[in-house]
Amino acid sequence: MQAPAFPATRALVAQLIGACCVALFAKTGVLFGFSLFALACLQGVFAALTAALMRADRWWLPLHLVFLPAVLLASGLGLPRWVWAVAFGLLALIYWTTFRTQVPLFLSNRRTVTALAEALPAGPLRVLDIGSGTGSFVRAFARLRPESQVDGIEAAPGPAALAAWLARRLPNARLVRGDFFAADWSGYDVVYAFLSPVPMADVWDKARAEMRQGSVLVSNSFAVPGIECSGILQVDDRRKTRLYCYTLGAVKEEDAPRRRLIWPTRQGRHIRNPIQHTAR
Repeated sequence: MQAPAFPATRALVAQLIGACCVALFAKTGVLFGFSLFALACLQGVFAALTAALMRADRWWLPLHLVFLPAVLLASGLGLPRWVWAVAFGLLALIYWTTFRTQVPLFLSNRRTVTALAEALPAGPLRVLDIGSGTGSFVRAFARLRPESQVDGIEAAPGPAALAAWLARRLPNARLVRGDFFAADWSGYDVVYAFLSPVPMADVWDKARAEMRQGSVLVSNSFAVPGIECSGILQVDDRRKTRLYCYTLGAVKEEDAPRRRLIWPTRQGRHIRNPIQHTAR
């Protein structure tokens, strides 16, 4: 089955097809005597099957299964309308354009930040966290490396506001709300991403277009499709986090000297600590 282009459109189509399937079966009389809740559950099954045929990501399938039954159960609670309005507003502030970007709210744990901060060379660095959420990476890195400037960009207004407030006393941390694809990455030594598999190809294209030679793109958990990384930093945490590290440009003899190179490009090698200082 040919899937619609946008995930939200796929979800809507799957739900509509699920409802149509239930309606068609009801017309035949096969579903006579089924309760409204049972019909809602059946609609969820058909919607999940449709989403699977459209090759939706696996995490969509349980959502399709429980969506309409959950709506029915919630409608029976008898809560005032303003409660639903407030709940919708809070979810919108937190998740914002997640339905379009397919980038959920991921938070970097302390061990991951520590591993990266220790692997990077000594001295001041400019670091950018794209999709910074509540600023967990920015705050931790800013404390571990006080000589460095750490910036974060987050699109969702709720997490962005919370991140800015939590980092208000860190002079080397700056968190703003915005579109990280519209920001300028050219001045950064390290760009850190903890997003999802979906935008990684676009992230790599922007990094190649803007980041200077010798700078580093670090992706938490999600590799750039079709691109061999310079190295993998394995984190000793519960989820066994892997940081995929990509050096922008190789060092060649004819290159003009650079002020700093975070580490050299090393094709075909997965190394525990790929970040080495190689000043030229």
